[in-house]
Formats: sequence, C-alpha cells, structure tokens
Amino acid sequence: MATIYEVSKLAGVSLATVSRVINNSGKVKPATRQKVLAAMEELGYRPNAIAQSLASNRSNSVGVLVPELHGPFFGIMLSSIEDELRAAGKHVIITAGHSDEEKEKESIEFLVSRQCDALILHTFAVTNEWLLELAGGPPAIFVIGRDIPEIAGRCFYLDNERGSYLATQALIQLGHTRLAYLAGPLWKSDARGRYTGFRRALDEAGLSFDENLLAEGNYQEASGRAAMVRLLGAGSPFSGLVCANDEMAVGAIDEARQRGRTIPDDLSVVGFDNVFFTRYMHPALSTVNYPVDLMGRMAARAVLRDAYGQGDLEVQNHFEPTFVPRASISRHA
Repeated sequence: MATIYEVSKLAGVSLATVSRVINNSGKVKPATRQKVLAAMEELGYRPNAIAQSLASNRSNSVGVLVPELHGPFFGIMLSSIEDELRAAGKHVIITAGHSDEEKEKESIEFLVSRQCDALILHTFAVTNEWLLELAGGPPAIFVIGRDIPEIAGRCFYLDNERGSYLATQALIQLGHTRLAYLAGPLWKSDARGRYTGFRRALDEAGLSFDENLLAEGNYQEASGRAAMVRLLGAGSPFSGLVCANDEMAVGAIDEARQRGRTIPDDLSVVGFDNVFFTRYMHPALSTVNYPVDLMGRMAARAVLRDAYGQGDLEVQNHFEPTFVPRASISRHA
C-alpha cells in the first residue's frame, strides 16, 4: 500500500504540501495540487480517514437528524444537504428522531459520539432551551424548521402561518365560505402555525369556522384518508379543504373520490409543501411552496462557512412561502 511519503517523493513536493491537498486546507497552487493528485492516482494512494481526523482534529463528517426517513419531503431535504456537502469533500451521517423527545436526544448523542464536525437538526420534540444548551459546545449545531433568536444565524425556517394564510385566502377569493381544515399534529410548532394562518384568513374575511370541520392527522397519507371520513361524516357541509401538507391532501382526495366527490367540482383542495408529485396529480394539486431543497442547501452552506471556515458563502436563513394555484381548486357558485 502506497504511503504519503511515496506520494511526496513522486510529486516532488513536501509532506506538508501533500497533507494540505489531502485535507483540502491551506493554499496550494493549482499546478502543484494537480501534481499531488496525479501522484496519488498513479500510486493508488487512498488517504486514511482516521489518520486525517487525528491530524486535522476533524472527521469531515456532518450529522443530520430528521423526523422520518420515509416520504418525499425529507428525502428532498437530505438530498440537497448531501449534494452541497459532498461537493466540498464532506460526508453525512443520517439518523431519525421520530418526533419523540428521547429518540431525538438519543440520535443527537449518537451523532456526537461519531465525532461529527457539525450537526444539522430538524427536530420537533426537544425544547429550544435544550438545543441552546447543546449549542454551547462542539459540535456546532444548525437547526432547520425553527427560529431561535439566540442562534438566529444558524436557524433556517419558513413562515408557516403565512403559507396557510395564502392558501386559505385563495379559496376565499374563489367564493368558498364553508372551509374544512386538515391539520398536522397540533403539538408541533409548524402545524400550529399553519392552523393559525388558516384561522387568520377566515377572521379577516369575516367568516366563522365550524369546529366540526377541523380534523387532525399525522402528516401521512393514511391520516388524510381517515380525516376525510370524519369530515364527511360530521354532517357539516364544506366546499373547500385546506390541508397542512401534500401527503395528507392526497389521502383526503382519494377518499373523497371513493365517496363520490369530484375534484374540484364538488370539493376544492389545497395542500402545503409543493413536493414533486403534486404537479403530476389529476387534477394537479394547488399547494404552498416550501423550498425545503433550498433550505437544506443553505444549512449545508452555513456548516461549510461556520464549521469549516469557508467564509465567502452566502447563506439565507428566512424563507417566505408562495401559493401555487393548480387545477384542484375552482370557483364556488
């Protein structure tokens, strides 16, 4: 097996220069870097990750915690994080917290034990106070989905209330006055924000809300189906449905169709997230754009900037939702 000394000799450079190329640290002229890379290729040299970590006090790995690994939403986020970090020579270690406080803490402790240089966390159950305590020491933490003023520069979040407000307003402007709402788990901050936006739009329009038309799901398709069964059985008519995410909207739409409703003639439906499949549905689902891919990319860039010293990267922390009208909504007579 080739050694760093052999690479140094073949490339005609110092050991320090080879180390800088391997660890992507310090300034190395492009021509010199190419000589070192060519020597490594010719000798079949592969850097020892453990030795690199000991020498640089870095593992070149970033831990990422998400609530779940299923579904398109978090897949998009994870992909954008991995793309950005891989391009910079870093790797990700992924785990899930399942929106449970103990599991989230266990997962974070696991990532810390793996000597990750930084953590990107999308959590629901642990408190802001616990995260602030965690932020006091290495590794550096970066938070998606929350706005914590004390670490504002390392938080990446969407105005959930405004997103749901825009979706509800769109239905009201089409003449819908009897609206149902399919919420996410209301103990979660994003679900509460979206429900608040729905109610604010109704209040501003002078519309009352029938509490029988509130159903709560878990952000998964099956809960959307179950919610539609309950809403249709409540005995309160409604012509529009605002859903807290696209997956539940899909389940609700399919259940409504099986019970003889057509979309949008009998029922106008809007979702939230704008995941990729919404534009391919029939009819295409109106929804709120949640730029989770960009949010993940920005979190990864913040890691590169703050944890790895790449100070010239531009990072966006706050994101505004936009409403995406499609064929799942129509004017109510």
